[in-house]
Amino acid sequence: MSGSARRVSLEPAFLLHHYPWRDTSRILELMTRTHGRVSVFARASRQASSALGAALQPFSELLVSWTGRGEAGQLTGAERVRPPGHLAGDRLMSGFYANELLLKLLQRHDPHPSLFDAYAALVERLLDAEADATRALRIFEKRLLDELGWGLNLEHDTTTDAEVDPARSYRYRIDGGPELLDGVAEGTLIFCGSSLLSLAREELADPQSVADARRLLRAALDQCLDGRPLRTREVLIEMRAHGAKADGG
Repeated sequence: MSGSARRVSLEPAFLLHHYPWRDTSRILELMTRTHGRVSVFARASRQASSALGAALQPFSELLVSWTGRGEAGQLTGAERVRPPGHLAGDRLMSGFYANELLLKLLQRHDPHPSLFDAYAALVERLLDAEADATRALRIFEKRLLDELGWGLNLEHDTTTDAEVDPARSYRYRIDGGPELLDGVAEGTLIFCGSSLLSLAREELADPQSVADARRLLRAALDQCLDGRPLRTREVLIEMRAHGAKADGG
């Protein structure tokens, strides 16, 4: 960007990731409500005395300010919207998984206010020990696909345009949608119509619909990722090998 520096003040944001930069600073990857995903330099934020460093924690909604002329700006302020919560175990891994999806799938400076709200809702549910974290993660994945233009056809047979019958079985083609099955069929993407409709309505009120949603959404996200691996999935595999409980993707 040429000319005078752009100034952004008190923008709602979440910290998705950070990298060390020089001796005492960090590069931050932020998800912001009206500017999309942005990168900013946070000078001296790794110093023990830095007030900025204390505020910059993942899964804590922030109000951030920055200036900049190019791709990456200079952070000038950050404050928490509310006291920080605490995630651990499977809920922490679910949060890191959601962050990695956003980092992999979002273009910089491409605003998605509805997706920001969906992410904020996910974080709120992950922080709520009484909320169903797995259901919340599946709904976030669905909304992510919808917002990025990769939404799933869940309510109409792709070959006949008939409404999905909750009592029938369907083969799902990621590049098209559900196709009614006659008789018995095998495959990883075979679903009961009731599960497809439950996901379409964001209900997921029973274990089967949640499990089916996980299979379908994972296949759709894998296609969007186009072969790019997710580090959080690798960590989850290692955790499960050692008997730890975790959800993630």
